[in-house]
Amino acid sequence: MVCFILKFARHRRGTMGTKHHTLWQILREGAIRLSEEDALLAPYFHEFILKHASLEEALSAILADKLASTPLTALSLQREIERVFETSAEIRAAVRKDLHAIEERDPAAGGVVEPFLHYKGFHSLEAYRVSHSLWNERRFALAYYIHNRVTEIFAVDIHPAAKIGKGIFIDHATGVVIGETAHIGDDVSLLHGVTLGGTGKEHGDRHPKVGNGVLIGAGTKILGNVRIGDGSKIGAGSVVLDHVPPHSTVVGVPGRVVGHPKTGRPSLLMDQSIDIEEQVFSSYTASML
Repeated sequence: MVCFILKFARHRRGTMGTKHHTLWQILREGAIRLSEEDALLAPYFHEFILKHASLEEALSAILADKLASTPLTALSLQREIERVFETSAEIRAAVRKDLHAIEERDPAAGGVVEPFLHYKGFHSLEAYRVSHSLWNERRFALAYYIHNRVTEIFAVDIHPAAKIGKGIFIDHATGVVIGETAHIGDDVSLLHGVTLGGTGKEHGDRHPKVGNGVLIGAGTKILGNVRIGDGSKIGAGSVVLDHVPPHSTVVGVPGRVVGHPKTGRPSLLMDQSIDIEEQVFSSYTASML
């Protein structure tokens, strides 16, 4: 059986056309290699990568397998997820940028196969993209179903109405909460335990707006309709209740500006330390108070 799977996979590899090094081809090549290294997992790689014709088809199968329930079968859910991917070039592009973001920013990833198959930050984000599309189609019940299953399976709570850009990396992901009116720009990285929430029972536009290239450390709480400027870095465990100017480093409870990141997009480097220049800046501003 394993020999047949690998023979079939190699045949599919040989009929993929002349394009080289596409993300889908890289995923397939990685799955074939891993199947050869561990025959026990060959049927698994076949089921969720090698037997499929595209990245979107494979991802639909993975998400459906994880999010299905007794009343809603994996097959019916997979068909709906595939439909969403097929009808939205924007979502297809976002999926690829999100996967590239993990490969580039997570030293533990070791490529794209493991994140594609196993990273719940990636899975919860792409499931959100499906639920957000359904929300925009006013299919609120199905959007809420996917949202609920994501919270149960992945311990990640992203409201279907939130607006999230491309190239997003949610590292570890457990305990992440993103509220209904939150906006997140492109190339943002955030870690486990991050909350983009409201401050109470207010209605309307009540959640944070996070700019491009922002890095948000583990356990950070950003509350209320506040703006986090482009290229900012929020230190782990901070509680942010006010607007943050672009290209600022914020730490503490409550959060305060202590300096400026050395790069325009700290999200890409994933450096969560507060360097010496930032500490000097912090001491200077404290002495001026």
